[in-house]
Amino acid sequence: MFNGSFRSGPGTAARGAAGEDAALDHLQRAGLRLLERNYRVAAGPSRHAGEVDLIMRDRDGTLVFVEVRARTGVSHGGAAASVTASKRQRLVYAAQHYLLRHASPPPCRFDVVAIDGGTLTWLQAAFDAG
Repeated sequence: MFNGSFRSGPGTAARGAAGEDAALDHLQRAGLRLLERNYRVAAGPSRHAGEVDLIMRDRDGTLVFVEVRARTGVSHGGAAASVTASKRQRLVYAAQHYLLRHASPPPCRFDVVAIDGGTLTWLQAAFDAG
């Protein structure tokens, strides 16, 4: 359960940062370790730029790419529904770029932390790269 406030600062950026902080705290309490925050990749010749909010390592060694979505309410499908196909493509693109630094990439998964109002939901393996 997220007990913080999204109204701590002006606009969407402050709400997003508060959501990321809440998600990071939740995931760390669950045993995941932060590797990178807000990992960004510039646009390629035929792709949009990509960003991963949190890159974590799970206890079993799995690399976890986390998208954090925060909404003040559940209208329009809520936070989880806002992770569209194009957003997933940009996440996968950024994850592939990040994995280039590994000679032998570890197992990976894509999680979503959806925060709707005061409720935080952690969706493990929310989608596949394919």
